Order: sequence, then C-alpha cells, then structure tokens
Amino acid sequence: MTVAPTKFETLRLEGVSRDFGTFNALKNLDLTIRRGEFVALLGPSGCGKTTALNCIAGLLDVTGGRIMLDDARIDTLRPEERGFGMVFQNYALFPHMNVRRNVGFGLKMRGVPKPEIDRRVDEVLATVRLTSQADKLPGQLSGGQQQRVAIARAIVIAPPLVLMDEPLSNLDAKLRLEMRGEIRRIHQSLGSTTIYVTHDQEEALSLADRIVVIREGVIRQVGTPAELFGAPAHLDVADFMGFRNRVPGRVIGRDGDFVTLDVGDGARLVGKPRDGVDDGAAAIAMARPDDLVPIDAATGIPAEIETIEYRGREYHGLARTAAGLEVFFSSPTALARGAKIRLGADPDRVLVYPEEPR
Repeated sequence: MTVAPTKFETLRLEGVSRDFGTFNALKNLDLTIRRGEFVALLGPSGCGKTTALNCIAGLLDVTGGRIMLDDARIDTLRPEERGFGMVFQNYALFPHMNVRRNVGFGLKMRGVPKPEIDRRVDEVLATVRLTSQADKLPGQLSGGQQQRVAIARAIVIAPPLVLMDEPLSNLDAKLRLEMRGEIRRIHQSLGSTTIYVTHDQEEALSLADRIVVIREGVIRQVGTPAELFGAPAHLDVADFMGFRNRVPGRVIGRDGDFVTLDVGDGARLVGKPRDGVDDGAAAIAMARPDDLVPIDAATGIPAEIETIEYRGREYHGLARTAAGLEVFFSSPTALARGAKIRLGADPDRVLVYPEEPR
C-alpha cells in the first residue's frame, strides 16, 4: 500500500549522508525541491548523484540525515510505500510482455481493477505517443520507443515524483535530442515533479528548471540553467559547465566590474571576478572554447596551433603556449596547423576565480 501522498508541496533532503564502509558517497546534502519542478542532479561519474536518487527512491538507506515529503518522513519507508515512479538507464522492460502489459504492470500489482488499468494505460500511451505500438514486444521497438515505454510505466501510477537515472545515455545523438523534447513535454503536460540524473551539461541545461551540481558527494551549486551557464560560483563548477580554458595569472588592475590579469608573455585577460579575487593575488581565468578567438592585439595570449577541425559554421582548435598550456579556441576561418596566433575573449565571457589552494 502506498503511504506517500499523491500531491506534495516540498521534498526536502536534510543533512542526508550515505556511507559505503569508510567511503562517504554523500556528505550532508541539504536540498529542497518544490512541487512541479524539474530538477537535474548534474556531475561527473562517481560524484554521488545516482546515490542521491537511489536514497530518495528508497533503493538505498541513508546513513545520516532524513528525507521529508512535506511533514512526513519518508526515508524510513520501503520503496513501494513511497509511491514514486522510476525510469532506469537500461529501461528494465519485461521482454516477454507487450507494451500494454509492461505499462500496466505496476497498476496490476497494486490491485487496480482491469477496466481502470485499461483506461489509464490508454491515456498514458496517448501521452507518450505509443498508442499504435501497444501490442508490440519491447524487442520490436526502437531505443527511443522503449524509453517512452519506461516513462509510461513510471507515470501511469500517477506518482507524486518521477525519478530518472540517466535515461538517455543508451541512445544515439539524434534520439537523445528527440527524447529530451519528449521528456520535457511529458513533464509539462502532466504537471509532475521530476528529478533527473545526468552527467551531460547540455541535457541539464535544456531540461531543468534548476540544476544541482554535485562533486565528491557534496552539493557545489544550485541554480537555474542561466545561472549555472553564465555564473558558476566555483572553479570546479565552471570547469564542469564547459569553461575548458584555465589560464593562470595575477591580478594587476581593477576597473568597475572587471579585473585585468597578467597571464605571462606580455598577455592580458580581462574578466569578471568571482568571490575571493584580490588585487595583486594569483588567480585563474576561465573561458569557453567558443569565446576564446584569434585577435590582432599584442596583449593576446600567444600560442601555436596543434590541431584544427571544421564543425559546420566555424573551426575549433587546440593551441599550446610557450609554457606548455593547452588552450581551446574557435575561429570563423580556417587556420593552418603550426600557425602562431594570439587569442583573446570578450571580458563579459571570462570569469576570474581565486587560485585554488595547493
């Protein structure tokens, strides 16, 4: 019997920890998710995001803290008592059951009368656009269709919360793009609450209302896609959000909202300082490859092109400075391997962080 309510206002993780022996996979996570939100847990492999999802689902016990659904503590409940929908990475469909029976399986296990099962299955198959595939076996479907069956099975029970664990990782690039749109459409049409685990920043940016960046079992930043894309709070978050260029230097000037860094060889970079950047101190300038481009100014970063490749409307390359620093850049025109260039970026596109402690 399901104990969790079909509607709620907030899901709260309060100091949630999970240990595996002496390894701390999650460390005092505090997070509030509001009803109707689409929240992405984002981070590299092994950061703890799937562990957090499994603790919410009840597939793993917490070893510290608690999980609250409004005023009810749920981390002490069995998974089936929480009543959440779960979409796994590998679909986990029954190969001997057709689509209709796969989708209705959870309702059957709950003792729902057959006429009601039929009605709800018909409704959800229409929602995921699989009505015409209802009598097929999973093996007769494409990867994207199988994933939609898995989503239908999760949402047919009308769960208060849908949990998705890297559901698109087994699909090719084209299908991933298509399914991203489908998942967002289904979320919006149902008005459901979704927690979505991914290591793909583009997925998180395109799907989520808020993104939770996790690293080594710790929440590093929570914010909207625009906040995470444009203003990562920490150096490691910036690196994970696509700021691949990491240029060390020293702050030599400040003008309003910008600081100037001496980055060696007479080169300068101007950017927006984050918290903790002091005048005269060592700092790190971060820029995306799309934003670092060849310039004519003598203050640009001197480097020699090692590789260059065409990517449709522009060229992307890897260059190396005399000090051995790799820099990733883009160019509107073709450049020759071995060419010497100077690179710079719009100050609005450069973020400056305090140097990390050694």
